[in-house]
Amino acid sequence: MAEIEIGIGKSGRRAYGFDDIAIVPSRRTRDPEDVDISWEIDAYCFDLPLMAAAMDGVVSPATAIEVGRLGGVGVLNLEGLWTRYDDPEPLFEEISTLDNDKATARMQQIYAEPVKPELITRRVREIRDAGVTSCASITPQRAEQYAAAVIDAELDLLVIQGTVVSAEHVSSTVEPLNLKKFIREFEIPVIVGGCASAQAALHLMRTGAVGVLVGVGPGNACTTRGVLGIGVPQATAIADAAGARMRHLHETGVYVHVIADGGMSRGGDIAKAIACGADAVMIGSPLAAAHEAPGRGFHWGMATFHPTLPRGARVRTPVRGSLQEILVGPAHENDGRLNLFGALRTSMATCGYQTVKDFQKAEVMVAPALQTEGKTLQRDQQIGMCN
Repeated sequence: MAEIEIGIGKSGRRAYGFDDIAIVPSRRTRDPEDVDISWEIDAYCFDLPLMAAAMDGVVSPATAIEVGRLGGVGVLNLEGLWTRYDDPEPLFEEISTLDNDKATARMQQIYAEPVKPELITRRVREIRDAGVTSCASITPQRAEQYAAAVIDAELDLLVIQGTVVSAEHVSSTVEPLNLKKFIREFEIPVIVGGCASAQAALHLMRTGAVGVLVGVGPGNACTTRGVLGIGVPQATAIADAAGARMRHLHETGVYVHVIADGGMSRGGDIAKAIACGADAVMIGSPLAAAHEAPGRGFHWGMATFHPTLPRGARVRTPVRGSLQEILVGPAHENDGRLNLFGALRTSMATCGYQTVKDFQKAEVMVAPALQTEGKTLQRDQQIGMCN
């Protein structure tokens, strides 16, 4: 791809987000009922290519169970309120009432409570006992510390997750996690991320991970791009990671799943993520708008409460419907924020593709006018696509 000159001493590639591209319909269409949007990773099969993000305002044991029953998998944050407090409900209530200028400081205090290994085991078992696939997230810094509690809980899938996770972390003060050694010796399949480049994705794939999360800073609650100045727009990041997946498959014969993490608010965004090469998506804020979400109309990221450099905001997510309505419908609004996976199914059918892997081959084009062309009345009235 040609680079653009930023200045005499620096050039850069042009990168694209979901709003910059469009999926091009093919010569064929299908009946939506004939479309298969299921997803398989390792030994687990899901009706929806969905991971509910490991954020406290999104996933509790109860919502993880409900997401599992609806066909996806909920990822519990093992360093969140559910593993720090025996009963975190009063704290969720307090967080929902905080003034914006007080929220970050108070949340830093709340999250200063240590994580308790016995609560890790208890929460995971709550999910397992409900008969759905259990999945939970932990940062690389604490993966070894809480590995025993995770094993004791008989977790099904582990996500090692941070703002950016690399296979070659360097430190002069602490012994970094040997990601490759940890994954190869761990008894549970591991997904790792985030990353935002082909090279980083390829190195994470070589650790033995079954999946790689792609996304640095695109989420609604994330402020990483402002605080640190880093990130890659999601359409380009996913396509680059998909390219790395093909290289890794050619080199090893092992297929590693690409999971788009963040930046998706509507059904069309999810469809574009798949068309760019993702096998599944991880979403947070759309699910924080569910009646069942523990955040009580608010959503915040995993780094919102960092003790020295918060990289997230507590954002309001007005309640839109139940988890079922948000994920699989029926929709009673016209802006694409309900029945997200019904929209994926219809997008695939309209473009003539039968499976998620087929849809990864869809033609896309750069389309800066996609969101505005012919939408004058919607824009003026702040309805539909312009709401």
